[in-house]
Amino acid sequence: MRRIGILTAGGDTPALNATIHGAVVRANQLKIEVFGLIKGFNSMFNPRVPHVHLNPLFRAIPELDATMGGTVIGASRDYVDPDDHEMLDQVAERIKRLKLDGLICIGGDGTLNGLQPLADRFPTVLAPKTIDNDLGLNYRSEADEWKRTPDDESDDPDCEYTYERIKNSVELDLDSMINYVTPGYATSVFVSAWGIQRIRTTAESHRRIAIVEVMGRHSGYIALGTAYGQPDIILVPEHPLNMDLLVEKVKDIYDLQKNVVIVCGEGIVDETGRELGAETKSTDPAGNIVLKGAAESLRQRLIDRLGDDYFKSSRREAAKSAIFIRKVGHTQRGGRPLLFDRFYASQSGGKAVDILLEGQNNAIATLQWSKNSGFYVDSHHANIFRDRWGLIHARQMHESFYDPKNMKPSRIGIEYLIPIFTTAIGHDDVENIRQTLFNSGNITRPYHSVNTDINKRIRYLNGSAGA
Repeated sequence: MRRIGILTAGGDTPALNATIHGAVVRANQLKIEVFGLIKGFNSMFNPRVPHVHLNPLFRAIPELDATMGGTVIGASRDYVDPDDHEMLDQVAERIKRLKLDGLICIGGDGTLNGLQPLADRFPTVLAPKTIDNDLGLNYRSEADEWKRTPDDESDDPDCEYTYERIKNSVELDLDSMINYVTPGYATSVFVSAWGIQRIRTTAESHRRIAIVEVMGRHSGYIALGTAYGQPDIILVPEHPLNMDLLVEKVKDIYDLQKNVVIVCGEGIVDETGRELGAETKSTDPAGNIVLKGAAESLRQRLIDRLGDDYFKSSRREAAKSAIFIRKVGHTQRGGRPLLFDRFYASQSGGKAVDILLEGQNNAIATLQWSKNSGFYVDSHHANIFRDRWGLIHARQMHESFYDPKNMKPSRIGIEYLIPIFTTAIGHDDVENIRQTLFNSGNITRPYHSVNTDINKRIRYLNGSAGA
Protein backbone atom coordinates (compact mmCIF):
# COMPACT_ATOMS: atom_id res chain seq x y z
CA MET A 1 0.00 0.00 0.00
CA ARG A 2 1.77 3.11 -1.28
CA ARG A 3 -1.01 5.64 -1.73
CA ILE A 4 -4.07 6.33 0.43
CA GLY A 5 -6.88 8.86 0.46
CA ILE A 6 -8.38 10.62 3.45
CA LEU A 7 -11.59 12.61 3.84
CA THR A 8 -13.57 14.34 6.59
CA ALA A 9 -17.35 13.94 6.65
CA GLY A 10 -20.28 15.24 8.65
CA GLY A 11 -20.09 18.22 10.98
CA ASP A 12 -16.77 19.80 11.88
CA THR A 13 -15.06 19.21 15.22
CA PRO A 14 -11.99 20.79 16.81
CA ALA A 15 -9.91 17.62 16.31
CA LEU A 16 -10.20 16.93 12.56
CA ASN A 17 -6.90 18.50 11.51
CA ALA A 18 -5.15 16.71 14.36
CA THR A 19 -6.48 13.38 13.07
CA ILE A 20 -5.36 14.15 9.52
CA HIS A 21 -1.98 15.25 10.84
CA GLY A 22 -1.54 12.03 12.80
CA ALA A 23 -2.34 9.99 9.69
CA VAL A 24 0.14 11.98 7.60
CA VAL A 25 2.91 11.68 10.19
CA ARG A 26 2.47 7.91 10.31
CA ALA A 27 2.29 7.70 6.51
CA ASN A 28 5.52 9.69 6.21
CA GLN A 29 7.27 7.17 8.46
CA LEU A 30 6.07 4.37 6.18
CA LYS A 31 6.73 6.29 2.93
CA ILE A 32 3.07 6.31 1.94
CA GLU A 33 1.54 9.16 -0.05
CA VAL A 34 -1.65 10.73 1.35
CA PHE A 35 -4.23 12.59 -0.71
CA GLY A 36 -6.99 14.61 0.92
CA LEU A 37 -10.35 14.49 -0.86
CA ILE A 38 -11.97 17.92 -0.82
CA LYS A 39 -15.34 18.26 0.96
CA GLY A 40 -15.71 14.68 2.09
CA PHE A 41 -17.82 12.21 0.12
CA ASN A 42 -18.93 15.12 -2.06
CA SER A 43 -15.58 14.99 -3.85
CA MET A 44 -16.41 11.53 -5.17
CA PHE A 45 -19.57 12.76 -6.86
CA ASN A 46 -17.46 15.13 -8.93
CA PRO A 47 -16.00 13.32 -11.99
CA ARG A 48 -12.84 15.41 -11.54
CA VAL A 49 -12.48 14.44 -7.83
CA PRO A 50 -10.82 17.57 -6.35
CA HIS A 51 -7.95 16.49 -4.10
CA VAL A 52 -4.79 17.74 -2.38
CA HIS A 53 -1.45 16.00 -1.96
CA LEU A 54 -0.96 16.29 1.81
CA ASN A 55 2.63 15.01 2.04
CA PRO A 56 4.70 15.76 -1.06
CA LEU A 57 8.23 14.37 -0.59
CA PHE A 58 6.80 12.74 2.57
CA ARG A 59 6.55 16.03 4.41
CA ALA A 60 3.27 17.42 5.68
CA ILE A 61 2.14 20.57 3.88
CA PRO A 62 2.47 23.67 6.12
CA GLU A 63 -1.27 24.34 6.01
CA LEU A 64 -1.90 21.14 7.98
CA ASP A 65 -1.76 22.37 11.60
CA ALA A 66 -2.90 20.00 14.35
CA THR A 67 -3.68 22.95 16.64
CA MET A 68 -6.25 24.39 14.23
CA GLY A 69 -9.91 23.51 14.56
CA GLY A 70 -11.99 22.43 11.59
CA THR A 71 -10.55 20.66 8.57
CA VAL A 72 -8.22 21.95 5.87
CA ILE A 73 -9.73 19.57 3.31
CA GLY A 74 -13.32 20.62 3.94
CA ALA A 75 -16.32 18.59 4.99
CA SER A 76 -19.89 18.02 3.88
CA ARG A 77 -22.89 16.00 4.99
CA ASP A 78 -23.16 14.21 1.65
CA TYR A 79 -23.17 10.42 1.77
CA VAL A 80 -23.14 7.68 -0.83
CA ASP A 81 -26.52 6.04 -1.34
CA PRO A 82 -25.93 2.29 -0.87
CA ASP A 83 -28.70 1.57 -3.39
CA ASP A 84 -27.22 3.80 -6.10
CA HIS A 85 -25.03 1.12 -7.67
CA GLU A 86 -24.27 3.20 -10.73
CA MET A 87 -22.80 5.99 -8.60
CA LEU A 88 -20.90 3.49 -6.46
CA ASP A 89 -19.34 2.00 -9.58
CA GLN A 90 -18.35 5.50 -10.70
CA VAL A 91 -16.83 6.26 -7.31
CA ALA A 92 -14.84 3.01 -7.38
CA GLU A 93 -13.57 3.86 -10.86
CA ARG A 94 -12.50 7.34 -9.74
CA ILE A 95 -10.65 5.93 -6.73
CA LYS A 96 -8.90 3.53 -9.09
CA ARG A 97 -7.91 6.36 -11.42
CA LEU A 98 -6.46 8.23 -8.42
CA LYS A 99 -4.40 5.07 -7.79
CA LEU A 100 -5.49 4.95 -4.15
CA ASP A 101 -4.86 1.67 -2.35
CA GLY A 102 -7.15 2.51 0.56
CA LEU A 103 -9.32 5.21 2.09
CA ILE A 104 -9.55 6.69 5.60
CA CYS A 105 -12.84 8.39 6.50
CA ILE A 106 -12.91 10.65 9.54
CA GLY A 107 -16.41 10.95 10.96
CA GLY A 108 -19.12 9.73 13.31
CA ASP A 109 -21.94 7.21 13.18
CA GLY A 110 -23.38 8.74 9.97
CA THR A 111 -20.00 8.41 8.26
CA LEU A 112 -19.62 4.84 9.45
CA ASN A 113 -23.00 4.01 7.94
CA GLY A 114 -22.02 5.88 4.77
CA LEU A 115 -18.69 4.13 4.19
CA GLN A 116 -20.17 0.62 4.24
CA PRO A 117 -20.93 0.45 0.49
CA LEU A 118 -17.44 1.77 -0.26
CA ALA A 119 -15.84 -0.94 1.87
CA ASP A 120 -17.45 -3.52 -0.41
CA ARG A 121 -15.36 -2.15 -3.29
CA PHE A 122 -12.02 -1.07 -1.82
CA PRO A 123 -10.26 -1.01 1.61
CA THR A 124 -11.94 1.64 3.78
CA VAL A 125 -11.52 2.38 7.50
CA LEU A 126 -12.79 4.97 9.95
CA ALA A 127 -11.04 7.32 12.37
CA PRO A 128 -13.75 8.53 14.78
CA LYS A 129 -14.67 12.13 15.46
CA THR A 130 -17.76 13.63 17.03
CA ILE A 131 -18.22 16.15 19.80
CA ASP A 132 -21.35 14.24 20.87
CA ASN A 133 -19.20 11.24 21.90
CA ASP A 134 -21.89 9.00 20.43
CA LEU A 135 -19.78 6.64 18.33
CA GLY A 136 -18.99 3.53 20.33
CA LEU A 137 -20.50 0.87 22.55
CA ASN A 138 -21.01 1.02 26.29
CA TYR A 139 -20.56 -2.75 26.26
CA ARG A 140 -19.95 -5.40 23.62
CA SER A 141 -23.55 -6.63 23.15
CA GLU A 142 -25.20 -3.20 23.04
CA ALA A 143 -25.78 -3.13 19.27
CA ASP A 144 -27.82 -6.35 19.52
CA GLU A 145 -30.40 -4.75 21.81
CA TRP A 146 -32.23 -2.77 19.15
CA LYS A 147 -35.60 -3.84 17.83
CA ARG A 148 -37.57 -2.36 14.95
CA THR A 149 -41.24 -2.15 14.11
CA PRO A 150 -42.99 -0.92 10.95
CA ASP A 151 -43.69 2.82 11.13
CA ASP A 152 -47.25 3.15 9.86
CA GLU A 153 -47.53 6.81 10.87
CA SER A 154 -44.48 8.13 9.04
CA ASP A 155 -45.00 10.43 6.04
CA ASP A 156 -41.44 9.77 4.88
CA PRO A 157 -41.25 6.87 2.38
CA ASP A 158 -37.62 6.31 3.37
CA CYS A 159 -38.59 5.93 7.04
CA GLU A 160 -40.23 2.51 7.05
CA TYR A 161 -39.31 1.44 10.57
CA THR A 162 -39.10 2.76 14.11
CA TYR A 163 -36.09 1.62 16.15
CA GLU A 164 -36.19 1.21 19.91
CA ARG A 165 -33.70 0.02 22.49
CA ILE A 166 -34.58 -3.02 24.58
CA LYS A 167 -34.02 -2.35 28.27
CA ASN A 168 -31.20 -4.42 29.72
CA SER A 169 -29.61 -5.21 33.04
CA VAL A 170 -25.98 -5.22 31.91
CA GLU A 171 -23.70 -3.79 34.57
CA LEU A 172 -21.35 -1.26 33.05
CA ASP A 173 -17.59 -1.78 33.28
CA LEU A 174 -15.66 1.30 32.19
CA ASP A 175 -12.70 -0.87 31.15
CA SER A 176 -14.92 -2.72 28.66
CA MET A 177 -16.36 0.29 26.83
CA ILE A 178 -15.57 0.20 23.12
CA ASN A 179 -14.30 3.59 22.00
CA TYR A 180 -14.32 5.19 25.45
CA VAL A 181 -14.31 8.75 24.11
CA THR A 182 -14.15 10.41 20.69
CA PRO A 183 -11.74 13.22 19.72
CA GLY A 184 -13.53 16.57 19.87
CA TYR A 185 -15.60 15.76 22.94
CA ALA A 186 -13.19 17.19 25.51
CA THR A 187 -12.89 20.55 23.73
CA SER A 188 -16.64 20.77 23.32
CA VAL A 189 -17.20 20.21 27.04
CA PHE A 190 -14.50 22.76 27.85
CA VAL A 191 -16.23 25.43 25.76
CA SER A 192 -19.65 24.56 27.20
CA ALA A 193 -18.53 24.44 30.85
CA TRP A 194 -16.66 27.72 30.50
CA GLY A 195 -19.74 29.33 28.95
CA ILE A 196 -21.91 28.11 31.83
CA GLN A 197 -19.60 29.72 34.36
CA ARG A 198 -19.99 33.01 32.50
CA ILE A 199 -23.77 32.72 32.25
CA ARG A 200 -23.85 32.09 35.99
CA THR A 201 -22.65 35.58 36.88
CA THR A 202 -25.45 37.19 34.86
CA ALA A 203 -28.09 34.92 36.41
CA GLU A 204 -26.63 35.62 39.84
CA SER A 205 -26.46 39.39 39.38
CA HIS A 206 -30.01 39.74 38.05
CA ARG A 207 -31.67 37.03 40.19
CA ARG A 208 -32.66 35.00 37.15
CA ILE A 209 -33.07 31.42 35.95
CA ALA A 210 -30.83 30.54 33.00
CA ILE A 211 -31.45 27.57 30.71
CA VAL A 212 -28.36 26.68 28.68
CA GLU A 213 -28.84 24.32 25.73
CA VAL A 214 -25.90 22.20 24.60
CA MET A 215 -25.51 19.82 21.66
CA GLY A 216 -26.01 16.08 21.82
CA ARG A 217 -28.90 14.99 19.69
CA HIS A 218 -29.71 11.74 21.48
CA SER A 219 -26.65 11.48 23.69
CA GLY A 220 -26.20 13.33 26.97
CA TYR A 221 -22.42 13.15 27.18
CA ILE A 222 -21.82 16.88 26.59
CA ALA A 223 -24.52 17.83 29.09
CA LEU A 224 -22.99 15.39 31.59
CA GLY A 225 -19.54 16.92 31.13
CA THR A 226 -20.82 20.43 31.77
CA ALA A 227 -20.97 19.44 35.44
CA TYR A 228 -17.46 20.92 35.48
CA GLY A 229 -19.13 24.33 35.00
CA GLN A 230 -21.23 23.70 38.16
CA PRO A 231 -24.77 24.13 36.82
CA ASP A 232 -27.47 23.50 39.39
CA ILE A 233 -29.44 21.06 37.23
CA ILE A 234 -28.50 18.90 34.24
CA LEU A 235 -31.11 17.35 31.92
CA VAL A 236 -30.10 14.61 29.47
CA PRO A 237 -31.95 12.92 26.56
CA GLU A 238 -31.59 9.43 28.03
CA HIS A 239 -33.86 10.20 30.99
CA PRO A 240 -37.39 11.57 30.40
CA LEU A 241 -38.06 14.93 32.00
CA ASN A 242 -39.79 14.78 35.37
CA MET A 243 -41.44 18.20 35.30
CA ASP A 244 -42.82 18.04 38.85
CA LEU A 245 -39.40 17.21 40.27
CA LEU A 246 -37.75 19.88 38.13
CA VAL A 247 -40.13 22.60 39.35
CA GLU A 248 -39.59 21.51 42.94
CA LYS A 249 -35.81 21.64 42.59
CA VAL A 250 -35.88 25.00 40.79
CA LYS A 251 -37.94 26.52 43.61
CA ASP A 252 -35.70 25.10 46.32
CA ILE A 253 -32.53 26.36 44.63
CA TYR A 254 -33.99 29.74 43.68
CA ASP A 255 -35.32 30.37 47.20
CA LEU A 256 -31.85 29.63 48.56
CA GLN A 257 -29.56 31.51 46.15
CA LYS A 258 -31.89 33.64 44.02
CA ASN A 259 -30.55 32.19 40.75
CA VAL A 260 -30.59 28.85 38.95
CA VAL A 261 -28.56 27.54 36.01
CA ILE A 262 -30.05 24.60 34.12
CA VAL A 263 -28.23 22.71 31.37
CA CYS A 264 -30.30 20.76 28.87
CA GLY A 265 -29.22 18.57 25.97
CA GLU A 266 -30.87 19.54 22.68
CA GLY A 267 -32.62 16.16 22.48
CA ILE A 268 -34.27 16.01 25.91
CA VAL A 269 -37.65 14.28 25.97
CA ASP A 270 -40.83 14.69 28.00
CA GLU A 271 -42.60 12.05 30.08
CA THR A 272 -44.06 10.47 26.93
CA GLY A 273 -40.71 10.26 25.17
CA ARG A 274 -41.43 13.13 22.75
CA GLU A 275 -38.53 15.46 22.05
CA LEU A 276 -39.16 18.91 23.51
CA GLY A 277 -37.32 20.57 20.66
CA ALA A 278 -38.73 18.55 17.75
CA GLU A 279 -40.53 21.43 16.04
CA THR A 280 -40.07 20.04 12.54
CA LYS A 281 -39.98 16.62 10.90
CA SER A 282 -37.55 17.69 8.16
CA THR A 283 -34.20 15.97 8.13
CA ASP A 284 -30.65 17.04 7.44
CA PRO A 285 -28.69 15.31 4.61
CA ALA A 286 -27.51 12.62 7.05
CA GLY A 287 -31.12 11.66 7.76
CA ASN A 288 -31.29 13.17 11.25
CA ILE A 289 -34.45 14.89 12.52
CA VAL A 290 -33.77 18.61 12.86
CA LEU A 291 -34.21 19.61 16.50
CA LYS A 292 -35.13 23.18 17.39
CA GLY A 293 -36.14 24.81 20.60
CA ALA A 294 -35.53 22.38 23.48
CA ALA A 295 -34.46 25.23 25.75
CA GLU A 296 -37.31 27.46 24.58
CA SER A 297 -39.86 24.71 25.15
CA LEU A 298 -38.47 24.08 28.62
CA ARG A 299 -38.53 27.80 29.38
CA GLN A 300 -42.21 28.03 28.42
CA ARG A 301 -43.05 25.09 30.65
CA LEU A 302 -41.31 26.71 33.60
CA ILE A 303 -43.05 30.03 32.92
CA ASP A 304 -46.41 28.25 32.94
CA ARG A 305 -45.65 26.26 36.08
CA LEU A 306 -43.99 28.99 38.15
CA GLY A 307 -46.11 31.92 36.97
CA ASP A 308 -45.61 35.65 37.51
CA ASP A 309 -46.81 35.54 41.09
CA TYR A 310 -43.89 33.39 42.18
CA PHE A 311 -41.41 36.09 41.16
CA LYS A 312 -43.51 39.17 41.91
CA SER A 313 -44.16 37.98 45.46
CA SER A 314 -40.46 38.65 46.04
CA ARG A 315 -40.65 42.00 44.23
CA ARG A 316 -39.04 40.64 41.13
CA GLU A 317 -39.88 40.83 37.43
CA ALA A 318 -42.37 38.70 35.50
CA ALA A 319 -41.60 35.06 34.74
CA LYS A 320 -40.86 35.78 31.06
CA SER A 321 -38.12 38.20 32.06
CA ALA A 322 -36.80 36.14 34.95
CA ILE A 323 -36.25 32.98 32.89
CA PHE A 324 -33.92 33.27 29.90
CA ILE A 325 -32.21 30.86 27.53
CA ARG A 326 -28.83 30.66 25.84
CA LYS A 327 -27.47 28.16 23.32
CA VAL A 328 -23.78 27.37 23.32
CA GLY A 329 -24.31 26.51 19.65
CA HIS A 330 -21.59 26.01 17.08
CA THR A 331 -18.85 27.38 19.32
CA GLN A 332 -18.83 23.85 20.80
CA ARG A 333 -17.62 22.54 17.45
CA GLY A 334 -14.98 25.09 16.58
CA GLY A 335 -11.64 26.54 17.56
CA ARG A 336 -8.37 25.17 18.81
CA PRO A 337 -8.57 21.62 20.21
CA LEU A 338 -7.37 20.96 23.74
CA LEU A 339 -4.25 18.88 24.36
CA PHE A 340 -6.34 15.76 25.05
CA ASP A 341 -8.11 15.97 21.71
CA ARG A 342 -4.98 16.89 19.73
CA PHE A 343 -2.95 14.03 21.13
CA TYR A 344 -5.51 11.24 20.85
CA ALA A 345 -6.89 12.45 17.53
CA SER A 346 -3.36 12.21 16.14
CA GLN A 347 -3.01 8.74 17.64
CA SER A 348 -6.31 7.74 16.05
CA GLY A 349 -5.22 9.01 12.63
CA GLY A 350 -1.97 7.09 12.84
CA LYS A 351 -3.79 3.94 13.92
CA ALA A 352 -6.12 4.22 10.91
CA VAL A 353 -3.07 4.08 8.62
CA ASP A 354 -1.76 1.03 10.46
CA ILE A 355 -5.01 -0.93 10.24
CA LEU A 356 -5.17 -0.28 6.50
CA LEU A 357 -1.64 -1.66 6.15
CA GLU A 358 -2.58 -4.67 8.26
CA GLY A 359 -5.14 -5.55 5.62
CA GLN A 360 -8.18 -4.66 7.71
CA ASN A 361 -11.26 -3.35 5.90
CA ASN A 362 -14.46 -1.80 7.26
CA ALA A 363 -12.67 -1.33 10.58
CA ILE A 364 -12.50 1.48 13.14
CA ALA A 365 -9.60 2.96 15.07
CA THR A 366 -10.84 3.20 18.65
CA LEU A 367 -9.64 4.91 21.82
CA GLN A 368 -9.80 2.53 24.78
CA TRP A 369 -9.26 3.05 28.51
CA SER A 370 -8.47 0.81 31.44
CA LYS A 371 -7.56 1.45 35.05
CA ASN A 372 -4.20 -0.24 34.58
CA SER A 373 -3.18 1.09 31.14
CA GLY A 374 -4.94 4.42 30.88
CA PHE A 375 -5.81 5.46 27.31
CA TYR A 376 -4.57 3.50 24.30
CA VAL A 377 -5.59 3.09 20.64
CA ASP A 378 -6.99 -0.15 19.27
CA SER A 379 -9.17 -1.30 16.37
CA HIS A 380 -12.50 -3.09 15.94
CA HIS A 381 -14.47 -4.33 12.98
CA ALA A 382 -17.43 -2.12 12.09
CA ASN A 383 -19.88 -5.00 12.28
CA ILE A 384 -19.81 -5.01 16.07
CA PHE A 385 -21.36 -1.52 15.95
CA ARG A 386 -24.24 -2.62 13.69
CA ASP A 387 -27.63 -3.90 14.76
CA ARG A 388 -29.02 -7.11 13.28
CA TRP A 389 -30.28 -5.16 10.23
CA GLY A 390 -26.90 -3.56 9.56
CA LEU A 391 -27.69 -0.09 10.92
CA ILE A 392 -25.36 1.82 13.23
CA HIS A 393 -27.09 3.80 15.99
CA ALA A 394 -25.68 6.74 17.85
CA ARG A 395 -24.38 5.65 21.24
CA GLN A 396 -26.51 6.90 24.09
CA MET A 397 -24.97 7.83 27.40
CA HIS A 398 -25.27 4.84 29.70
CA GLU A 399 -28.17 5.45 32.07
CA SER A 400 -26.00 4.64 35.10
CA PHE A 401 -23.92 7.79 34.44
CA TYR A 402 -26.81 10.01 35.56
CA ASP A 403 -28.70 10.45 38.83
CA PRO A 404 -32.28 11.37 37.81
CA LYS A 405 -33.30 12.30 41.37
CA ASN A 406 -30.51 14.82 41.87
CA MET A 407 -30.37 15.69 38.15
CA LYS A 408 -26.58 15.48 38.26
CA PRO A 409 -23.88 12.98 37.24
CA SER A 410 -23.93 9.79 39.28
CA ARG A 411 -20.90 8.33 41.03
CA ILE A 412 -20.00 6.17 38.02
CA GLY A 413 -20.66 9.13 35.71
CA ILE A 414 -18.08 11.11 37.64
CA GLU A 415 -15.67 8.18 37.46
CA TYR A 416 -16.17 8.16 33.69
CA LEU A 417 -15.39 11.88 33.28
CA ILE A 418 -12.32 12.16 35.51
CA PRO A 419 -9.80 10.26 33.29
CA ILE A 420 -10.73 12.46 30.31
CA PHE A 421 -10.60 15.87 31.91
CA THR A 422 -8.07 15.74 34.74
CA THR A 423 -5.22 16.55 32.34
CA ALA A 424 -7.24 17.60 29.27
CA ILE A 425 -5.81 21.13 29.17
CA GLY A 426 -2.12 21.54 28.39
CA HIS A 427 0.14 24.40 29.43
CA ASP A 428 0.42 25.35 25.77
CA ASP A 429 -3.37 25.78 25.57
CA VAL A 430 -3.25 28.50 28.20
CA GLU A 431 -0.11 30.05 26.73
CA ASN A 432 -1.72 30.14 23.29
CA ILE A 433 -4.60 32.22 24.66
CA ARG A 434 -2.16 34.65 26.28
CA GLN A 435 -0.07 35.04 23.14
CA THR A 436 -2.67 35.14 20.41
CA LEU A 437 -6.06 36.44 21.49
CA PHE A 438 -5.05 40.03 22.16
CA ASN A 439 -2.15 40.11 19.76
CA SER A 440 -2.13 43.67 18.42
CA GLY A 441 -1.74 42.31 14.91
CA ASN A 442 -5.27 40.92 15.12
CA ILE A 443 -6.59 44.48 15.02
CA THR A 444 -4.79 45.50 11.86
CA ARG A 445 -4.51 42.27 9.87
CA PRO A 446 -7.54 40.81 8.08
CA TYR A 447 -8.34 37.16 8.77
CA HIS A 448 -6.47 34.84 6.43
CA SER A 449 -8.40 31.66 5.69
CA VAL A 450 -6.50 28.42 5.22
CA ASN A 451 -8.88 27.74 2.32
CA THR A 452 -7.10 30.45 0.36
CA ASP A 453 -3.85 28.49 0.50
CA ILE A 454 -5.40 25.05 0.11
CA ASN A 455 -7.21 26.18 -3.05
CA LYS A 456 -3.82 26.71 -4.66
CA ARG A 457 -2.96 23.06 -4.03
CA ILE A 458 -6.17 21.46 -5.35
CA ARG A 459 -5.68 19.13 -8.29
CA TYR A 460 -8.15 17.15 -10.38
CA LEU A 461 -8.25 13.76 -12.05
CA ASN A 462 -7.49 15.27 -15.44
CA GLY A 463 -4.30 16.75 -14.04
CA SER A 464 -5.43 20.36 -14.03
CA ALA A 465 -4.90 22.75 -11.11
CA GLY A 466 -6.79 25.66 -9.63
CA ALA A 467 -9.82 26.19 -7.43
